[in-house]
Amino acid sequence: MIEEKLATLKVEKRNGKKVDFDGSKIALAIKKGFDSIVNDVEDDQVKIYTEKDIQKVYQAVIARIEKEYKGKTKIKIEEIQDMIEEELDAKGYEDVYKSFKGYRERRAASRELFFGEKKTHKFLKSLESLGLKSANEEDAKRENANVDGDTAMGTMLQYGSTVSKEFAKSYLMKSRYAEAHDSGEIHIHDMDFLPMGTTTCCQIDLHKLFKGGFDTGHGHLREPNDIMSYSALAAIAIQSNQNDQHGGQSVPAFDYYMAPGVLKTFKKQFKQTLYDYLEFTDFISFVNFDKVLKEIDKLDSIDVNLDDFKQFIKDSKEVDRIFKTSVKKAVAKTDRLTYQAMEAFIHNLNTMHSRAGAQVPFSSINFGTDTSSEGRMIIKNYLEAADRGLGNGETPIFPVSIFKVKEGVNYNPGDKNYDLFKLACKVSAKRLFPNFSFIDAPHNIPYYKPGDFNTEIAYMGCRTRVIGDVTDRTNEIVTGRGNLSFTSINLPRIGIKHGICLKERNKADMNGFYKELEEEMDMVRDQLLERFEIQCSKKVYNFPFLLGQGIWTDGDNLKPNDRIRKLLKHGTLSIGFIGLAETLKALIGEHHGESDKAEKLGVEIITFMRKKCDEYSEKYNLNFTCLATPAEGLSGRFVNIDKAIYGKIKGVTDREYYTNSFHVPVYYNISIVDKIKKEAPFHALTNAGHISYIEMDGDLTENVEAFEKVIRLMKESGIGYGAINHPVDRDPVCGYVGIIKDVCPGCGRREFEEIPVDRIA
Repeated sequence: MIEEKLATLKVEKRNGKKVDFDGSKIALAIKKGFDSIVNDVEDDQVKIYTEKDIQKVYQAVIARIEKEYKGKTKIKIEEIQDMIEEELDAKGYEDVYKSFKGYRERRAASRELFFGEKKTHKFLKSLESLGLKSANEEDAKRENANVDGDTAMGTMLQYGSTVSKEFAKSYLMKSRYAEAHDSGEIHIHDMDFLPMGTTTCCQIDLHKLFKGGFDTGHGHLREPNDIMSYSALAAIAIQSNQNDQHGGQSVPAFDYYMAPGVLKTFKKQFKQTLYDYLEFTDFISFVNFDKVLKEIDKLDSIDVNLDDFKQFIKDSKEVDRIFKTSVKKAVAKTDRLTYQAMEAFIHNLNTMHSRAGAQVPFSSINFGTDTSSEGRMIIKNYLEAADRGLGNGETPIFPVSIFKVKEGVNYNPGDKNYDLFKLACKVSAKRLFPNFSFIDAPHNIPYYKPGDFNTEIAYMGCRTRVIGDVTDRTNEIVTGRGNLSFTSINLPRIGIKHGICLKERNKADMNGFYKELEEEMDMVRDQLLERFEIQCSKKVYNFPFLLGQGIWTDGDNLKPNDRIRKLLKHGTLSIGFIGLAETLKALIGEHHGESDKAEKLGVEIITFMRKKCDEYSEKYNLNFTCLATPAEGLSGRFVNIDKAIYGKIKGVTDREYYTNSFHVPVYYNISIVDKIKKEAPFHALTNAGHISYIEMDGDLTENVEAFEKVIRLMKESGIGYGAINHPVDRDPVCGYVGIIKDVCPGCGRREFEEIPVDRIA
């Protein structure tokens, strides 16, 4: 391989520093030269270049280096770039040659004019892309799915993000980590927030926050006293905490937290309704109303026992009837107000912005296990509000809702909340949400303590899971904690280097694979520890809501100038991976969906990663965890770089993405049963977070029974967190998103009606 042939060659950078020769960086530079042509010309002039063109130039440059520098120990970076220019010109890529040459000249001028030879010249390169390209062209503009990088505020946020990221790479981290990130060896997530020392996400205890009210930094909000206020303050809490962190916000027991708001609302409605009836019928003199009011204040449930009021009223069948009617009416009014509160909560989280108005808060809520009448009312009305959708019937993006499944609570007929489990399936069959988490999963149930909802597993958004705590085994709860930071390893690249896909060997070099994987994990561990020290150097006043309001565990009694290591130790440091399927294809020619042999090897690889994380946890007394990284933009970034280095490899780099974490590839035809059974073992291994998706066709609202069977199969197979994806429609006129049959529920347009151009949504 190239690395072996040129192992003794050092590359001298402009600042005189010598680094090991790395062919992948040459391939990446050539790729960027070709990319500049595709991105910069007008649509009708686009020239289509492929990885074959990149490989042609790359192989020519490598051949020249091998020939011209044989026996030598040093090559200058400028000499490599000269070769790239010459080979582009010699092979007829005149437009790419001119672009590459012009770029080098502009960069040289920029370094001289603005920064001399300092590293910070990288700023200009990054800012240029943000200013001149759209989100479709520039990866940085779409790094966060809920930030619109094409808007003024979104672009402003991305400018700050880009400068911050380059500052972090130049001044706050070891060059080895920055180089590994830039070359696609690893991906340091949310690097732009590294200088600020923010943490990723948090699971918010709303009970604690609401007690006595809280301060957003712009004024104190009183303790909520009805369900409308509860829902409004819940949304505000999520929005406020988002401004102190770079990830998402999760509410781990939404039904339990909102239930007191239902009870408070009922008490108000009961008092008012009872008074109105008694006054209207002239029976108020039959009642000691002051004592009745005090008795209502003592209620701990909306399930009222009218015998408690007998001592305060004269014996009268009519008064008894009034009391019964008042309770019934108060429950009905409370139910209606709860629905409105849940509807408002959903609308707020899809419209309110954080971070200078450029981002909708990434929010998640977990619910489903509160069996009280108040909790059940919350669950029912939230699901009904989600089912209805937004103003034009659109499917809400946020919050990501997660229904917690538990035997004895909601899983089987006869369970108190079984009807709500059925409703959750019905709504998800239409709206894609809620997703489903499984408290009884083998890796979740050990933490569960009956009667303590703080020990019921909760997930954040797309998959994050925080429950175990090596720093304090008595603190293994879901509230007041979150992920500190995470970095993902390009697993397929290690597979390519040591597998059979390059046809350089007949059998995978698994010893070499595990040796390099261990080296990568050790490097990521050190990088996470370096970032952890930056986070720990901050003080309480740097996070006025997260720490100032006691959202994070143990933060209640700290002063503004206190340091925060003793708080942050409860969070998680996660090492992620992507593309297990492509890794297996590279190593042995099959992925885990295709053979038992590949499945066994896949489990072995992730078991290796998990054991390393556990070793780090024990050694450093910090919560190192293994993450099944979501794909998002990262899957495309890794594969594009690897394609430039190694060319198009069938089953590995021949698509536009690497497969999400440990998933069986979506393009592979596999039964639902087999997919679930293949992916289930990885849930127990990835303690930082995971999810399995099942794709189903057709209108599932017409077959909720089949939907429910799949959820049950997930639960029985040991899945920790799962979801079912299925087709949804979008009306081009009103924008309605959901199941559309012959007539759009949003605007009434029939399927084959003409669509005026000026009405296209």
